[in-house]
Amino acid sequence: MLVLLNSARLEAQQPSDYAVQANIIYRFTKYIDWPENKKTGDFIIGIVGDSPLTDELKSFIANKTVGSRKIVIKTFPSSADAYPCHILFISEDESSSLKKIAARTSGSSLLLVSESEGLAQKGSCINFIIVSDHLKLEINKNNIEERNLNIASELLQLGKLVK
Repeated sequence: MLVLLNSARLEAQQPSDYAVQANIIYRFTKYIDWPENKKTGDFIIGIVGDSPLTDELKSFIANKTVGSRKIVIKTFPSSADAYPCHILFISEDESSSLKKIAARTSGSSLLLVSESEGLAQKGSCINFIIVSDHLKLEINKNNIEERNLNIASELLQLGKLVK
């Protein structure tokens, strides 16, 4: 994952950039530990908003699993009452909905991932940012722990910790 982050040069969110994000989001499944009650059935990655990441994720995760579990990609409107998934990606065009989504999912074991500057301080667990044309991660460990998720120290070392 470190190689991906260091080699990811982003300018104006090209489709290949979303391929890098898809790969990194898949890697989160190896560095985040969900509670036992979330370890059965399909592993669901949800997306809020219209994003090229949807197609990139579908393509990237084809034939991949989380342990022995099939990965399913689902899209949700920002106004959904619930988000039955393990990872929820909030696209840039829906970033204004983050606070509402974070409040609506408070206490659930759901990893919120976003892609707009400053969102890790506003409820997101992991936020993709661009620094000097490179993809970087902002990680809010408190938000992750409040959701009853555990993050591996290796992933913490790859990102910038924020509160």
